[in-house]
Amino acid sequence: MSTASLIKTPTERVRLNGVVFFTSTLLILLLTAVLIAAPETAGRVLGQAQAWLSRSFGWYYMLVIGGYLLFVIALAFSSYGKLKLGSKDDKPDFSYGAWAGMLFSSGIGISLLYFGASEPLDHYFNSPEGASATNHAARQGLQLTFLHWGLHGWAIYALVGLAVAYFAYRHNQPLALRSALYPLVGERWVKGAGGHAVDVFGMFVTLLGLVTNLGIGAMQVSSGLEYLFGMEHNNTNLLIVILVMSTVATIAAVSGVENGIRRLSNLNILLFSGLLLFVLLNGPTLHLLNAFVQNIGDYLNGVVLKTFDLYVYEGDNARSERWLGLWTVFYWAWWISWAPFVGMFIARISRGRTVRELVAGVLLIPLGFTLAWLSIFGNTALDLVMNHGAVELGRTALEQPSMSIYQLLEHYPAAKIVVGVAIFVGFVLFLTPADSGAVMMANLSCKGGEVDEDAPHWLRILWSAIITVVTVGLLFAGNFEAMQTMVVLAGLPFSVVLVVFMFGLYKAMKQDTLIEQEQADLDRRGFSEYLAERDRQQAEAVVQRLMDKPITPAHTRTPA
Repeated sequence: MSTASLIKTPTERVRLNGVVFFTSTLLILLLTAVLIAAPETAGRVLGQAQAWLSRSFGWYYMLVIGGYLLFVIALAFSSYGKLKLGSKDDKPDFSYGAWAGMLFSSGIGISLLYFGASEPLDHYFNSPEGASATNHAARQGLQLTFLHWGLHGWAIYALVGLAVAYFAYRHNQPLALRSALYPLVGERWVKGAGGHAVDVFGMFVTLLGLVTNLGIGAMQVSSGLEYLFGMEHNNTNLLIVILVMSTVATIAAVSGVENGIRRLSNLNILLFSGLLLFVLLNGPTLHLLNAFVQNIGDYLNGVVLKTFDLYVYEGDNARSERWLGLWTVFYWAWWISWAPFVGMFIARISRGRTVRELVAGVLLIPLGFTLAWLSIFGNTALDLVMNHGAVELGRTALEQPSMSIYQLLEHYPAAKIVVGVAIFVGFVLFLTPADSGAVMMANLSCKGGEVDEDAPHWLRILWSAIITVVTVGLLFAGNFEAMQTMVVLAGLPFSVVLVVFMFGLYKAMKQDTLIEQEQADLDRRGFSEYLAERDRQQAEAVVQRLMDKPITPAHTRTPA
C-alpha cells in the first residue's frame, strides 16, 4: 500500500451492482417466504437454533464484544488517532453540530421508547441472579440496561464506520463493507466474488435489523394510538401505520443526507430532549438525579465484570442461561446487525475527521443522552411500581412492552397531550434510522461514482418498499419474533467479519504511519540528504552481512 492509493482516479457513473443487488434481494425474499409459509415450524426451528447458539457461543459473544471496545479505544489513544479520514487538505463535510446530531440520531431509534421503561421492569421481575422483585433486583436492572445500551454497542458502530471511512477516504476504495478487507486480500479480491459476498451478507444482516426496527416502530406508534384514541389493535390499523411511516421515511431517504436526514436529526434532538426534561422535572426530580448518578457508578464499576459475566455459578443455571440468550446475547447480535448500515452512515458523514474524533464522537455523543433517558424513565417506572402501586404498569411491561411508556406518562399532568407528543417523538425517531438505512442499502447495491455519492432515487425507493413488504408479511404471519431470532443467528458470522476488519484496519494504519513518517523525514532533511542516509544504511547492511558470513579456509574448499 503506497501513497499512490491516495490519488483519486477518474470514476465511472453510479450504476447498479447486479450481483450484489439480485443475490441479496433473492436471499431476503426467500427467507421471508419460508417464514410466512411455515410460521410455526420456522419459529420452532429458529427458537431451538437460538437456544443452542446462546448456550454454545455465549462466551464467544462476550469476548468478541469486549474486544471491539478495547480495540477502538486503543486506536483513539494511540498515535494512529491523529490519522485523518481523507487527505491532509480535506475539511469535514458537516459542521461539528450537524455531525453530532446525525451521530446521535443514526444509532438511537424508536427502540429507546420501547425499552426505556419496559426493560428495567423486566429485569426487576425476572432477575438473572438473586431474588427478583427486590431493591437489589431494581438496582441490578438499571446496571444491566446500561450495559446493553452502553459503550459496547457504540464501539461496534465506531469500528465499522472507521474501517469503511478509512479505506474510502484515504485509499479511494468504494464506500462499502468490502473495502475494509482491502489490505488483507488485495484490490482484485475486493472487487471480485469475495467482495460481493461480504456486501451481500452485510445487506442481509442489515435488512434483519431494519425490519426489526420497522416492526417495533409500528407496534410502538400503534400502541400509542390505541391508548390515545382507543384505536382497535388489529392488522388493518397496523398496516396503515406501517405504510404511513414507510412513506415518510422514503421521502426523507430521497431527500438525501444533506437535506432530509440532517433536518430530521435536529428535530429528533429537540423532541427527545423536551420529553426527557418533562419527565424529569414533573417527577421525583431529586430521586431521579440521585439514581442517575448511582446508576453511572454501578455501570462503570461493573463494566468489566458484566462484560464477561455468563452467570456460571448461579444455582438455577438454566434460568440464567435463558435470560442471557433473551437479553445480553440478543442485544450484542442486534447491535452487530445494525452495524453495517449505521457504520456506513457514520463513514458517509465523517470525511475530514480524525480517527480520534470519530471514535470519541460515536462513543460519547449519543451515550450520555442514552443513559440519561434509560435512567430517568427506568427509575420512574420502578418507583411507580415499587412505591406507588402501579401494578398494571409492571404487568404491561412484561406482556406489551410497547404500551408501557404511555402508561407511565398517564401519571403525569396533561397526560393525553404528553402521550401525543411521545407518539410523534416515536414516529420521528423511527424515521432517521429507516431513511438512512434505505440510503445505505441502496449504496451497497451500486458501484461506480464518487466515494460519497449516493445511489439513485429509484433504488432508495425500491429498498424502502422491500423493507416494508418483508415487515408486513412477517407481522401478519405472526412470525415477527422469528425475524428477531434471525438477528441473533446472523450476528454470529458477521461478528467474525468485524474481527477481520480489525486486523485490516490495524495493518493499513501501521503502513500509512510509516509512509507519513518517511514523508516527514523528507520534508525535514531534504531529499538529497534522505537519499544519502538511505544509501549509507544499505551499505552498512551489506557490510554487516559479509562480516556475519562464515569464512572457509582456502585449503578446505572443493575445486570447481
